[in-house]
Amino acid sequence: MIKNKIPPGCYVFPAPVVLVGANVNGKANFNAIGWVVGLEFTPALISICSNQAHYNNIGIKENKTFSVNTPTVDMVEKTDYCGIKSGRRVDKSEVFDVFYGELKTAPMIKEAALNLECKLIHTVDTKEISDTKMGHDLFIGEVVQAYAEEKYLLNGVPDLEKIKPFVLSGSRNRQRYYNIGEELGIAWSIGNNYKKE
Repeated sequence: MIKNKIPPGCYVFPAPVVLVGANVNGKANFNAIGWVVGLEFTPALISICSNQAHYNNIGIKENKTFSVNTPTVDMVEKTDYCGIKSGRRVDKSEVFDVFYGELKTAPMIKEAALNLECKLIHTVDTKEISDTKMGHDLFIGEVVQAYAEEKYLLNGVPDLEKIKPFVLSGSRNRQRYYNIGEELGIAWSIGNNYKKE
């Protein structure tokens, strides 16, 4: 087997697709993001990475709040629209039915299967740690409250098969959305079947 050298990159496949909500200039705005990751269980911490040119960043920094909304596969067109249209030029406050929770300034999407209401606790400017001209803001938030309809839960927690989220995969010039496939096994258990040959 020969391993080819390829250009360094963030080849982490696939990436979950979420809609990040923020109030900007008094209006709800949503942006599709593929750079999101859970960081900690207690307290519940999540991070999103957003290009500094994104309109949402203004509202996140101003209000110190944001939401992370998990769209279902039937929301793919609206989600992509929110990723290709800037809130600077298009009013996205009416693309979805919006609601607010405890923080009052983190708009959430009623149609989304799962909503995470987040309080901003730290921001990292990636230009400070890289030599790129175009920076990103890495926002770390504490999940203050989570919301989901009963139809998306199993034993009171979000269920992947019921939510039917979609993911983003591919290189920069060939990105595609995909459904999530079949179950392969039980995590932290299937490895017990391994036997060295």
